[in-house]
Amino acid sequence: MSKSRQTKDGELILDSHKLAHHMDAIEAWESGEKFAPITVDMALTRACGSMCKFCYATMQESQKRHGIKETHALNLLDDFAEIGVKAVSLVSDGESTLSKSYAPFIEHASNIGIDTGNATNAWQFGPEKSERVLPHLSWLRFTVAAGTPDRYADIMYKGPQHTEVFDNAIKNIKYAVDYKKKHNLSVTLGIQMVLMPEFADEIIPFAKLGVDLGVDYAIIKHCSDDEHGTLGIDYSLYESMFDLIRQAESMSNDTTQVIAKWDKIKDKGKASYKRFYGPPFLLQISGSGLVAPSGMFFQATHSKLHIGNFTTERFIDIFNSNRYWDTMNYLASPNFDARKMMGTLPIQHYVSTALDEHVRGVNKITKSNKPNPLHVNFL
Repeated sequence: MSKSRQTKDGELILDSHKLAHHMDAIEAWESGEKFAPITVDMALTRACGSMCKFCYATMQESQKRHGIKETHALNLLDDFAEIGVKAVSLVSDGESTLSKSYAPFIEHASNIGIDTGNATNAWQFGPEKSERVLPHLSWLRFTVAAGTPDRYADIMYKGPQHTEVFDNAIKNIKYAVDYKKKHNLSVTLGIQMVLMPEFADEIIPFAKLGVDLGVDYAIIKHCSDDEHGTLGIDYSLYESMFDLIRQAESMSNDTTQVIAKWDKIKDKGKASYKRFYGPPFLLQISGSGLVAPSGMFFQATHSKLHIGNFTTERFIDIFNSNRYWDTMNYLASPNFDARKMMGTLPIQHYVSTALDEHVRGVNKITKSNKPNPLHVNFL
């Protein structure tokens, strides 16, 4: 099964990684040198108006929920630029559109040459935000839990009667799609469904919605859980949905690609790797400012992996500290077992799988001779 899709704008890779386009980082890692993350996934707040049944952030540390101050946010970007971070995705554990720093952050990133992407529920993404940030974003992904209003409201909010949240989101997504077309913007627009087995009835309606909206892609992905199985996901049930997912993918057309993250869906919540090599390449930061290697470790129970907080000290000092590299080295050591000591299918899963296979000689990563795919700096 193909790991990428060819679109009118270029190759779109959502079910794999892009390490072969960053061999300088691979070489630095292999030689034991310090190197900057290629991508940082973060949020500008821990606040979020949604109440998503699939949300991993609900299990994470209940840290401060106010937004990151603009000064801290822009200083962070300046530090990223100085050490060589190439891209920032505003996803992590909060709804960044709620932060007053949101638009200034994206604009400043664009001005200093850092690519930016964003995932949002679209509830606060009205025309003013669209017009201000779309010209500066590489991609924008809207979380759409279902294709029908009542199921959407039940999964993402207080209950099926609150269909106004669906209507508002769709209105804002349509505006963004139209604005992109009208101004011929390069930003890639997509919607995403986080699939739990009990949402199977919404797979086809979701795909139809994506096609009807005319977004560039509609992606169906797995749902992550913590190491204790708090969300209660029965990964063995995903296989019963394979035919529905394939049917959804067959609904793709020249405008909209319907794509499933098959690798993660088929992994049944289990990693093939013990050592967690991914975080130095793809770092995560909480909307509280907490710098931890992965969102899997934001909880207080993983406090020994909490490296620092960029609201109380400059990120560049955190990055250059012994505790940063000692933490990364610990995760890559025999003393850590990703299969037992962290949650399932982290954001670094594709990268960690590839690096593990590279180290073991199963599948060596070599420099790509192909043109750069879309969003090459988002691993």
